[in-house]
Amino acid sequence: MYSIIVVPPPTTGDERHSTQFRLAPCERLAFGRSAPDNDLVIAHDGVSRRAGEITAHGAFWILSNLSARHTYVVENPEGAGEHMKVAPGRLDAPVPFEFSRIVLPAAGDLLPIEVWAPRHDYLCGTGGTDGEPTAPAFSVDRSKRYFAVLAALCEPRLRGDPHAAPPTVDQVVERLRPAWPAASRTSVQWNIDYLAVKLRLKPGPETAETGPRLNGKKESLVSLALRFDLVREDDLTVLAGRPSRASR
Repeated sequence: MYSIIVVPPPTTGDERHSTQFRLAPCERLAFGRSAPDNDLVIAHDGVSRRAGEITAHGAFWILSNLSARHTYVVENPEGAGEHMKVAPGRLDAPVPFEFSRIVLPAAGDLLPIEVWAPRHDYLCGTGGTDGEPTAPAFSVDRSKRYFAVLAALCEPRLRGDPHAAPPTVDQVVERLRPAWPAASRTSVQWNIDYLAVKLRLKPGPETAETGPRLNGKKESLVSLALRFDLVREDDLTVLAGRPSRASR
């Protein structure tokens, strides 16, 4: 079974490459400008002749940067702006993202190579351990209106833009109107403040000390929610559904 799928960069400004490379464990894919030396040829003057190499493993992959001067950036399009840098000459850098975008700087252009790692390996069975269950790290109720507010804040990045700024309060209100007609700036802002306390980004009013307000509250909520999978793409259905009566 193959471990990863590699989608080359566009061949023109608006055309996607039709070829995909599927690698089984231990298979390698060399990429660069020189045709004789690479499996994936990127015809761009700003790409090194031997630019890099992707190697598939069981459920992940590694990247070698064979260029002499260019740092490669590997982005997680599904994360909160998560990325890693692979320095020139770095070999066998393990990439932790299930869906990744290698960004190659090339003489003023940024060329994306998409890499999917669809294989998942899981532990089979837990053995039925005794004792008290582990307390959840974050307690969120997907039927509550605060979760719909959180989903609306996360939506732009879950839709594929890893660098999108969180929506404004007014944009969240408009996004929630179909499912929550009474949504207002006041109610949405209240839910954002409630989430900041619930997810422990700031203390509750009974313990908070006087001082400056928490800046970047929406950004912090989105980053936390996406890093720990509190909101996934499947959860965006709450934005179109009708909230339950028990919702906040």
